[in-house]
Amino acid sequence: MALDRATVAHIATLARIRLPEAELEPLAAELSQILNWVEQLSEVDTSGVAPMASVAASGLPMREDQVTDGDCRDAILDNAPRTARGFFAVPKVIE
Repeated sequence: MALDRATVAHIATLARIRLPEAELEPLAAELSQILNWVEQLSEVDTSGVAPMASVAASGLPMREDQVTDGDCRDAILDNAPRTARGFFAVPKVIE
């Protein structure tokens, strides 16, 4: 697929890219080469290839879900500037 100057200028306008007139012709040639390469990829027979998201087959490690409170309340509260009766103490923001 060959692109001309007008098409490249239109694409640049849509992409909100300002291009000088001198760059339109070389960019049109470069984009045409890229589109030709993509067209070549469509000729590859991929009928026996399963769709995949990664080249490395991997699965997520599974574990049993257990609901806990984290059992580290005191360690968390030790990081707070102020605490009161086992909770964070914060300044009053609403009068």
